[in-house]
Amino acid sequence: MITTPLCDLVGIQYPIFQGGMAHVSDAGLAAAVSEAGGLGIISAMSRDGAYVRDQICRARELTARPIGVNVMLMSPYVAEVADVIAQEKVEVVTTGAGDPSGYMERWLTAGCRVIPVVASSGLARMMERQGACAVIAEGGESGGHIGEMATMPLVPQVVDAVSIPVIAAGGIGDGRGLAAALMLGAVGVQMGTRFLTAQECPVHPHYKELVLKAGDISTIVTGRRLGHPVRSLKTPYSRRYAKAEYTDIDEEALEAMGVGALRKGAVDGDEKDGCYLAGQIAGLVKKEQPAAEILREVCAEAEEILSGAQRYIIK
Repeated sequence: MITTPLCDLVGIQYPIFQGGMAHVSDAGLAAAVSEAGGLGIISAMSRDGAYVRDQICRARELTARPIGVNVMLMSPYVAEVADVIAQEKVEVVTTGAGDPSGYMERWLTAGCRVIPVVASSGLARMMERQGACAVIAEGGESGGHIGEMATMPLVPQVVDAVSIPVIAAGGIGDGRGLAAALMLGAVGVQMGTRFLTAQECPVHPHYKELVLKAGDISTIVTGRRLGHPVRSLKTPYSRRYAKAEYTDIDEEALEAMGVGALRKGAVDGDEKDGCYLAGQIAGLVKKEQPAAEILREVCAEAEEILSGAQRYIIK
């Protein structure tokens, strides 16, 4: 079995985090992943503190193992969500879409392990100075909001830049990805898209169907004009949005096109107006499985690859 410093740091069996995905990562999915030996992460999205507290309590009713909460720092409720996380003493806090520096002291004082998502070595160094116990280096192959760097060059540069553990994310969804991440110096991985087809994942069946049918060129990046690029599956909505970006539409109208699209996809399964976030590994996902089976399968494959790597050494 693959064991890394991440397992000891967080108290998990497998060095795998389940990504915090809006309208996807609820208490049920997070608890299933944690109970199976990974780290399940609840997405706070743009919801208020009451919602996040309820999700934390629900997850703890389902598992006694560590759980995490992902904080979207652009949320209008981020301050009250930060307070709830500290009050509930959540084991792990991951952050995205901003700088968590203003909230880290209260989380650290509460005993939370803070592990921000970073897209550059400079941000990773800043997070280390602020007290982060690890960082998640996420490349642009991931679903959702993305940075400019790809995972393969980003991870080793972040590893070289900081002394804290690095978790790799972006375009990772099987044992080959886990093995590659470990070879790059990471201590584990975060996977989002692979868990979209977990049996415990609450998304609309149409979302899962789209992921299972996806191929290697089935995603598209939109939102660059507004400065917030997002990777999603190619659908009537995403193609329409991409086309609108390069017209004379004003930015206010362009932003309005995105309002509610994530919910329409993940919750309603809206074929016409729904947005379906997914990373470039969507083409590797071929079946719906229990979360526990995903974890075992990914780690078993990585272990087999790493144990056989010796045969490639030139003597």
